[in-house]
Amino acid sequence: MADVTYYVAMPFAQDEGGAPIAGAAEECQSPTTALRRAELLSRLPGNIGAVAFSRSGDPILGEFSDARLLRKFGRVPDDLGEL
Repeated sequence: MADVTYYVAMPFAQDEGGAPIAGAAEECQSPTTALRRAELLSRLPGNIGAVAFSRSGDPILGEFSDARLLRKFGRVPDDLGEL
C-alpha cells in the first residue's frame, strides 16, 4: 500500500500543577482543516493552545514518519517529540 498522510489537530490543557497535557487528537481531512480546527480548539475554555500536524506512513505495516508540525496556537510545549 502507498503511504498515507494523516492531518491532525490536538488541543492542550493544564494539569493541576500547571504542566501542559495533550488532549484528544482529532483527524482532519486536509492541512487547511487541521489548521482551522487547531485554532478553534486553542480558543475553547479550558485549553491553553493547540497544534496542527501531519504524519505519513504505511498503515498496514504500522510504519510512520515523525510528525511534521504545521502550526502552534496559544501556549503549547516547545518539545513536541511525543506526537
